[in-house]
Amino acid sequence: MSENDQLTGRQIAAGRVLAGLGQAELADAASISVPTLRRMEASAGPATGLTNNVAAVKRALEAAGVIFVAENGEGPGVRLRKS
Repeated sequence: MSENDQLTGRQIAAGRVLAGLGQAELADAASISVPTLRRMEASAGPATGLTNNVAAVKRALEAAGVIFVAENGEGPGVRLRKS
């Protein structure tokens, strides 16, 4: 997923669950508050929030093994990197 593609709230929530992280764990890893993460995950489309906060969540999830799959006609998604 390129820097220009927008991360969605559903991708954040799905990635967090795939990585086995709770909201508090991911928020801590991204140095944001749990309410901020909840608002991002609740976004129906592109994740709401400050650009730097969304980027921090993306980096934290990628560090946990999440791969973000860009829109390719079938919709954006996530998967886990092979161990």
